[in-house]
Amino acid sequence: MRNRARDLGVDLTFVPGSGPAGRITHEDLDGFIARGGAQPATAPAAGSTFARAEGTTEVRIIGLRRKIAEKMADSVRRIPHITYVEEIDVTALEELRAHLNATKAKDQPKLNLLPFLARAIVVALRDQPQINAHYDDEAGVLTQHAPVHLGIAAQTPNGLMVPVVRHAEARDAWDTALEIARVSGAAKDGSAKREELSGSTITITSLGTLGGVVHTPIINHPEVAIVGPNKIAERVVVRDGQMVVRKMMNLSSSFDHRIVDGHDAAVFVQRIKGLLEQPATLWMG
Repeated sequence: MRNRARDLGVDLTFVPGSGPAGRITHEDLDGFIARGGAQPATAPAAGSTFARAEGTTEVRIIGLRRKIAEKMADSVRRIPHITYVEEIDVTALEELRAHLNATKAKDQPKLNLLPFLARAIVVALRDQPQINAHYDDEAGVLTQHAPVHLGIAAQTPNGLMVPVVRHAEARDAWDTALEIARVSGAAKDGSAKREELSGSTITITSLGTLGGVVHTPIINHPEVAIVGPNKIAERVVVRDGQMVVRKMMNLSSSFDHRIVDGHDAAVFVQRIKGLLEQPATLWMG
């Protein structure tokens, strides 16, 4: 049977067998050839676990989804990205966050990672104002911004949007959390105003619990940097020669290499790392 099928150029994998235990007979092979290699009428019905799928579906990318796609493509085309990844021990930060949430007032929001990361970015930018900037590559002009208008990349029913927390430098953890929730909610329900979706000077992109191990975020043009926290997970690490379990998080950040050198990108991320690992320093000075 195998020799005959090989001589005929037929792959027995596709020949349905009617013999005991599905064994392929000469009649099965003859019938398969007579049908031109097509499946018999007794092939699995549509909806069966192993039914063959046929056809294609064309979906037009239009409206907001197309604008998002064009903006992403433009950012990648125009900006030479450099991505720097660092792991951060957030054990102390998570302990502080849990304490603050357990003792918060009724009218205060529950704190997640973002208000602390926002503050760390604000503090780190003091020494590197060129990262809180817009770059007009056609005019060759870098505009550095004194206020930190923090973009928060948010997934909405209409696609990816970047609502803006204005003057993040002037907000404490509670106020930052409230404003993140407000502008993100407005973006998701479609009530956000134009000014709430534009004017960011640096962006955070977070996938929350789906944050993965590492990613390579795309800069929100004309900004020159984007910061991307990944998921927090318990890992075994070495501390003072001992193996201990710590809560660790990778931070994946991308920079416009025309403006930010690799050394400066590393210094910026290391500053954020130091602040998050010693969270008491976030609001000191």
